[in-house]
Amino acid sequence: MAGKQFASQADLEEKKTSFIKLSDNAYAYTAEGDPNSGVIIGDDSVMVIDTTATPVMAQALIKHIRSVTDLPIKYVVLSHYHAVRVLGASAYVNEGAQQIIASRGTYELIVERGEQDMQSEIERFPRLFAGVESVPGLSWPTMVFDKEMTIFMGSLEVRLAHIGMGHTKGDTIAWIPSQKICFSGDLVEFDAAAYTGDAQLEEWPATLEALRALEPQQLVPGRGPALVTPEQVNAGINYTKDFVTTLLASAKEAVAAGLDLKGAMRHVRAHMDPKFGHVFIYEHCLPFDVTRAVDEARGIKHPRIWTAQRDQEMWHALQD
Repeated sequence: MAGKQFASQADLEEKKTSFIKLSDNAYAYTAEGDPNSGVIIGDDSVMVIDTTATPVMAQALIKHIRSVTDLPIKYVVLSHYHAVRVLGASAYVNEGAQQIIASRGTYELIVERGEQDMQSEIERFPRLFAGVESVPGLSWPTMVFDKEMTIFMGSLEVRLAHIGMGHTKGDTIAWIPSQKICFSGDLVEFDAAAYTGDAQLEEWPATLEALRALEPQQLVPGRGPALVTPEQVNAGINYTKDFVTTLLASAKEAVAAGLDLKGAMRHVRAHMDPKFGHVFIYEHCLPFDVTRAVDEARGIKHPRIWTAQRDQEMWHALQD
């Protein structure tokens, strides 16, 4: 962790994006460890799951969609509230999107901390916010559900569900029951670090098991490649579960031993680095992950709000 900049501020290399067909109705938009998006094409309309970080960046995904269908983009689904997932929403509204849909938990987090999160994320990770001047402000849901809602896109049934807390308290999956295809948002990651700065780490493993119980045949994780077989899906769920349980268990050990945050970081690294040190955005995520895990180990159930100032203070406190 040399230097005083966030690891992500030195991460300026463009990632190669892929638009992968999972079925006649489902596509994955992935980007080498950057945030993924999903596309569902029904009989009469299109749904986009996670918008990319800015309206400028969203244009690339819209171009892919237009290469396979002329149907109107009617629905935008926010898998959770993080700026990198939601600030591109206005691009789809300009395309005629009628509804921006989120869970009650996600809506509450936007109200509570959306503004601070937006500033914090933009400063942490400049490459992911290319064209940030095109963002008109926070992306507010026009439709909010509590646990589950079903949308029929013609004859195609799509379920949106909050199956439990994990990456945030409001995580939403999109599920095509007839094809057993799942868009998990950041509940599942693969070959990338799980960012857990706003997580509910204690609950996350049970939520992953609820997801596994659906028996997805294919799954688009929040980051990493599309998982296109049941074996790959299970591997992605296992990988994420291992990441969050190792993190929390080591943080609990550090707290029990009376270590300060820097000491906790060293202790967690001893367990995490050998397994995960090589994956996308690991060095960027780990300081935020350890800080949240230590908080949770100390009994702070509701994640503290990250501000640009808190980011800097935490980062400097952890430098050797």
